[in-house]
Amino acid sequence: MKKLYFTRHGQTFWNVENKICGITDIGLTESGHEQAIRLGELIRQRELCIDEILCSPLIRARDTAKHISDITGIPYREEDRLREQRFGKYEGTPRNGAEFLADKGNFIHSYEGGETMFRLAQRIYNLLDELKQDDKIYLLAAHNGISRVVWSYFHDMENEEYAKFGIGNCEILEFEYLD
Repeated sequence: MKKLYFTRHGQTFWNVENKICGITDIGLTESGHEQAIRLGELIRQRELCIDEILCSPLIRARDTAKHISDITGIPYREEDRLREQRFGKYEGTPRNGAEFLADKGNFIHSYEGGETMFRLAQRIYNLLDELKQDDKIYLLAAHNGISRVVWSYFHDMENEEYAKFGIGNCEILEFEYLD
């Protein structure tokens, strides 16, 4: 079976401050750089068969991919569709704000200038469909919002579970495409 790997970028300054990053280009903390380096070492130690890393063009994901690439020798390139969801009026606000958490469960809400969950899912599902047809095995280095869409592509989820889903910084997930 064909595999796909996914990781979330290393810790950012706004992760520490519990703020929604969205498409705001926030850099990694020193800890975030260290997390990415440790992930690269883990991938190398486990001898994961990965042909290429595709990363979001946002600096936090790109720097994560670069660290992994430097350690493993796996080439990386930017893929614009892996950019985080635009959270409109919520960018830079607390991740656990009551209004945001309520709106997050409404999948057709655009957050006043943002991107709906449906539109986000469309672009990620289209990318995953394309990668399924390719002979390469990829590691996607992206964002927490992207992780829930990727998870939902491979696993059934309830709406509430989808809205709450997330992974840790530099956590790696492995998926298998079904024929």
